[in-house]
Amino acid sequence: MKVAILGTVGVPGCYGGFETLAENLVRQNEVRGRFQHLSVYCSGPAYDVRPPQYLGAQLHYSRWKANGLQSVLYDVSTLLHCAWRGHDVALLLGVSGAIILPVLRLVSQMRIVTNVDGIEWRREKWKGLARHFLRLSEWMAVRFSHEVVADNQGIADYLRDTYGVNPTVIAYGGDHAIATHQGQSAVSDAAPYPPGYALALCRIEPENNIDLILEAFAGSTRPLVFVGNWDSSDYGRRLRSKYAPCSNLHLLDPIYEPAELYRIRAAAGLYVHGHSAGGTNPSLVEMMHFGLPVVAFDCVYNRYTTEERATYFRSSAELREVVSSEMSKNSGGQMKHIATMKYRWDIVADQYFEMLSAEWRASGTLSLANQGEKQ
Repeated sequence: MKVAILGTVGVPGCYGGFETLAENLVRQNEVRGRFQHLSVYCSGPAYDVRPPQYLGAQLHYSRWKANGLQSVLYDVSTLLHCAWRGHDVALLLGVSGAIILPVLRLVSQMRIVTNVDGIEWRREKWKGLARHFLRLSEWMAVRFSHEVVADNQGIADYLRDTYGVNPTVIAYGGDHAIATHQGQSAVSDAAPYPPGYALALCRIEPENNIDLILEAFAGSTRPLVFVGNWDSSDYGRRLRSKYAPCSNLHLLDPIYEPAELYRIRAAAGLYVHGHSAGGTNPSLVEMMHFGLPVVAFDCVYNRYTTEERATYFRSSAELREVVSSEMSKNSGGQMKHIATMKYRWDIVADQYFEMLSAEWRASGTLSLANQGEKQ
């Protein structure tokens, strides 16, 4: 059985949620030896060093970038290469390259499992033709994949209501955020931030309600540490310029070093999650493993992820009222319990491995049936 993972920047993971998913599937496969032939397709421009293998997985590099306009060419070319090399099952993460799936279904027996991610075309950053293309890509992914994965029940409900399909729901793991750092000192290394600060950590995009969060904390005395890519857009630069003078707001650039990221998470007293789009957000399930109270934007995806046990807000006034009150530590314990029971990579990998194996078995059954018809 030859399995390939496509649609991410690649491994080692260095970008976002799909890359973390790919890396942890590779790690779990190395431990368990589930698939003897596992390949991961990577974006060559993202890596200065391009080893042929990583944790037992074969790496294939594309000349195209995995994000932006080139993502379509990246996904299409790697899917074609994947089929040409005789892979039995392809796990496609995202829908950018789904326009090629009808062709692949005609010329290849490779089984295609697609994780559609969030409802990408609804994101505010996509306008005009880009939005229409993403919606078409979503339809083609659902229509021409052999199996569809949703990372959140809210996404699954949308796909069922819109397309009449029943996706398999598989969330993300988050235990990697604490696995290698447990027992490490946190509070003493987190200075100069005041004890018990609130933490927000995300990409600086409108659908993550950055302006709402900053407005709420600017009107309170509670300290907020907000980590994000402020300089990547006019939106981020404008907000940073407006709120940087607030003495209780600490607006930090992205943190990629795992030990430093662990320290700043572990020393926090509260996590604020503003995402309103997508499904199960990786940063949320990672923070749930730290056992902190969670205050999340009130949307169906966040309620499913936290099983209705977080505190929710829809306006800056509501958020300001919440963060000005005393949060129950018990709610943090509930978040950790949910994360431990649902959002671990061994659990997530088992679900993916079983699905991929089932697709391979299905392809063998169909091949035998076709041979019988020919005879």
